[in-house]
Amino acid sequence: MRRELQMLQNRMREEQVDAYLIMTDDFHGSEYVGDYFKSRKYISGFTGSAGTLVVLKDRAGLWTDGRYFLQATPPQAGSGITLYRSGQPGVPTVEEFLSGRMDAGQTLGFDGRCVMADYADGLRDILEEKGVTIRSDFDLVGDIWESRPILSREKVWILDERYTGASRKEKIARVREVLEQKSADWFLLASLEDICWLLNVRGNDVECTPVVLSYLLMSGSRVCWYVQPEAVSAVVRHILEKDGIEIRGYDQVYADVSALAPGNRILYDRYHVNDALVRCVPSSVTVIDAQNPTTLLKAVKNPVEVENERFAHICDGVAVTKFLFWLKTHVGKEEITEISAADYLEECRREQENYIGPSFAPILAYGEHGAIVHYSADEETDIPLRPEGFLLADTGGHYLTGTTDITRTIALGPLTRKEKELYTMVLKGHIQLADARFLKGCTGMTLDGLARTPLWERGYDYNHGTGHGVGYLLSVHEGPNSFRYRPVKKRGYDCIIEEGMITSDEPGVYLEGEFGIRLENMIVCVKDMENGYGSFLRFEPLTMVPFDLEAILPELMTEKELQWLNDYHQKVFRVLSPYMSLEERRWLEKCTRAI
Repeated sequence: MRRELQMLQNRMREEQVDAYLIMTDDFHGSEYVGDYFKSRKYISGFTGSAGTLVVLKDRAGLWTDGRYFLQATPPQAGSGITLYRSGQPGVPTVEEFLSGRMDAGQTLGFDGRCVMADYADGLRDILEEKGVTIRSDFDLVGDIWESRPILSREKVWILDERYTGASRKEKIARVREVLEQKSADWFLLASLEDICWLLNVRGNDVECTPVVLSYLLMSGSRVCWYVQPEAVSAVVRHILEKDGIEIRGYDQVYADVSALAPGNRILYDRYHVNDALVRCVPSSVTVIDAQNPTTLLKAVKNPVEVENERFAHICDGVAVTKFLFWLKTHVGKEEITEISAADYLEECRREQENYIGPSFAPILAYGEHGAIVHYSADEETDIPLRPEGFLLADTGGHYLTGTTDITRTIALGPLTRKEKELYTMVLKGHIQLADARFLKGCTGMTLDGLARTPLWERGYDYNHGTGHGVGYLLSVHEGPNSFRYRPVKKRGYDCIIEEGMITSDEPGVYLEGEFGIRLENMIVCVKDMENGYGSFLRFEPLTMVPFDLEAILPELMTEKELQWLNDYHQKVFRVLSPYMSLEERRWLEKCTRAI
């Protein structure tokens, strides 16, 4: 059993806690979190970005989703932790597990700052009815964590309006319009991406996500930003205060929320604000539980953001295509590993204009590693690439002009018939979604099946969504827009796809012990046509990188699919060729030829 797990169980006995819940969240419900918040990793050893740990006095369980089933299995051997594959038949949810294991008089504990209010209330509804006591006022992991990293307080910087397309005053005014419609006196915002979008600021408090640890509380006349004072320079403070932003201490938000006047009405999104903060709201204050007004405003990119994103994807396309040329011409001639290939791609991106850094940890997975959906090579797992089979490369970058996320599955040499057939099926699904024309009012659930149909027809599927929204120099995974066929419980996540939304299109297939295939472009929703049936929309690809013709069986594709691919490749060559050397240009011309 892991030493850290035993230490936590000892601390639980001291506090007379029978079960302790550890989420992956920080104080803001972020998808990726800073080192200070990696309590689940510290106790369990599991490094994936999603997962929930439940610790009992004599055992523990780890719940994670389909992206991490293969990754999560090996670290748990002999650790005293059982892996629960979320969403699979016969696997209990965390809530069902706790309800079945806990009895009247027992106590469940968790750090209320790291559990979102909606989830905490759901646990209370289930467990308090059984007579289970819930304590959310302590951090037991913090009590035992030796040499815990400090809370990040990187410097805040301003993102200029030539990138944002709107001033913070304009954005604040739009939010206030919503507050007036809702008859809300105050708006409490804890989502880091939403705060940074609203104030046109960025930071570096979360790896690969340029956000600032902070809270925001605003009314019709005030905007209070709660941030660590060390993170705000005198220059940034002056700029923000000039626009009416009051800068207060990071933890002061709890006291200020507690001090709201009786009769006030406060709006917040219980899915995106922590339990500890919600429990500070006085009982005399009326709560309006609704989606953050910033969520949809942020998801619908304005024309300036869309044009900037086009340029970011050209820069990114140049980097990735140069990488593909190097990889194709060097594999088998010199030693290249998963890690060294990722390093070379990062070098290609660093050469591009306005590049800031990766938008997530690179996924370069060769051979059977490609079947691990969110595989990330380390010194123990890194393997050399051979001139055969597939390399799955899922990477992205942050630029001042936007955020990118691209996956290409690359043939490094000879492929089997099976590999080519499945690559072609994934490509067909990608094209069917990318080429869709649809009536305004469709959601991502309406469209998801387009990408899965070619695989479903052959009895295959993939255990992840087909696409996610992408932030503008924010989180690479941004809601509420997405493509998925399973409903999501979070409010608004089956939203209507609107003009200006940028979403990934990334079907795949993963055969354990063999290989994985995923093909991903960013696509932006644009107007198509309007007639008596209504307004029709379509998608335009932002990503400019060729697909691998060596992996395609053209006879399995329809004429329409081949036309889409040929048109796309013609545009890729036209856009990228001016940035290529003569040798690269000749190679690119071959890679984008009509088939």
